[in-house]
Amino acid sequence: MPADKIRYLMGVGTPGNILEAVSRGVDLFDCVMPTRNARHGQLFTGRGIININNAKYERDDTPIEIGCQCPTCQRHSKAYIRHLFKAKEMLAMRLCVTHNLYFYNTLMEKIREALDNGTFEAFKQKYVDLLDTRI
Repeated sequence: MPADKIRYLMGVGTPGNILEAVSRGVDLFDCVMPTRNARHGQLFTGRGIININNAKYERDDTPIEIGCQCPTCQRHSKAYIRHLFKAKEMLAMRLCVTHNLYFYNTLMEKIREALDNGTFEAFKQKYVDLLDTRI
């Protein structure tokens, strides 16, 4: 394929998949994973993927990810979001979708920055397995 053409990969999913696709020259992709997973309580973080429905979050008053600037993490705890899921409140899914989309957008910003700085390979090696780990 000519170098001046955009490379599109349809349906790429996990953060690790995105890092691998970028390393192979993919420029553009779409993904339902952040929204689909959020609707089931699966949340992406810089440490891996958490399942907010796990009992260990029942009394966890920390945000989904400490330091995350998304509206969900700025205002709500894991315990509150877990409570919303258990109560079958639609707000739970909305908060989780907001977080996951913010995470993916921030990941893309970091990838672009690493590409611009010539540090993408080191960035990829640091995060490719970590981001897909279930914690």
